Amino acid sequence: MTSDSTERRQKILIVDDEPSNLQVLRHILQDSYRLLFARDGDKAIELACRERPDLILLDVMMPGMTGYEVCRVLKGEAATRAIPVIFVTALADIDDEAEGFEVGAVDYITKPVSPLIVKARVRTHLSLVRVDDLRESRLQIVQRLGMAAEYKDNETGLHVIRMSHYSRLLALAAGFGEDEAEDLLHAAPMHDVGKIGIPDAILRKPGKLDETEWDVMREHSRIGAQIIGEHSGGLLQMAHNIALHHHEKWDGSGYPAGLSGTDIPLEARIVAIADVFDALTSERPYKKAWSVEEAVALIRSEAGRHFEPQLVELFLDSCLPRVLEVRELWKEREVSCAST
Repeated sequence: MTSDSTERRQKILIVDDEPSNLQVLRHILQDSYRLLFARDGDKAIELACRERPDLILLDVMMPGMTGYEVCRVLKGEAATRAIPVIFVTALADIDDEAEGFEVGAVDYITKPVSPLIVKARVRTHLSLVRVDDLRESRLQIVQRLGMAAEYKDNETGLHVIRMSHYSRLLALAAGFGEDEAEDLLHAAPMHDVGKIGIPDAILRKPGKLDETEWDVMREHSRIGAQIIGEHSGGLLQMAHNIALHHHEKWDGSGYPAGLSGTDIPLEARIVAIADVFDALTSERPYKKAWSVEEAVALIRSEAGRHFEPQLVELFLDSCLPRVLEVRELWKEREVSCAST
């Protein structure tokens, strides 16, 4: 095996005070993973912090720090908190297992170990690590594409943060589960990514756009959907639907497809309200900020025309206090030379 392929293998830290136990696990795992070894808790913590292994196999009964104590330390440190820990121990009582899970372990293997069980458990938890890594990478790409649109437009990064949190709050009120609402939080910043494809002369024009220019501007929804692409569900499909349809209107007078009612994807109906509310209550180079009362009145008056009536009711009657907390937390602040 080449040094490059060895470097790409996932790292496992094995912690046990008995050399014979370390040797057994080495024999089981050495062909598939890069292995690190520690015979006490202090060394285990040092290696975990320095090497950032993908997984830790941790004995419980060791001189000095027990495995439970080591695990508590690792879960208390930001640098090692996310590393999954599997206890490998002769303690097989149900209370021992409960304590292991309580301090943050993801699994529990009893000694004497079975090679098949060790390999299966390790493979399962490392695959979950990869899923988490892929999800985090995907979120970063989505967020950075959203930021790219901000550089082209007069909007600010704080607008995107606020409207994304408003969208999450409304989604939860509308019955989304926590995970789905979290996906919406991360998909919402992509709503205007298509503005990347709009000429600056139109996007940054200080005055009103003429009809030809508006036709070009409206294309940003299709361009955004093309940038994100079609996907089979999940966060990116949600982002696609939002980019394409957040300018549709409940009465069918929106664009680009003139969809109406529940033909408009629910996530796009939610983002439409959140986006308009924040745009109204935010100051821009071309307008003053509306008061909350003025924005609420406009949103309410557009129920059944621009917005879904039930979502308007949820937003104004159930979500507004939390929305205003988010608005205050992420409000625009002037930066002076003294504060930089």
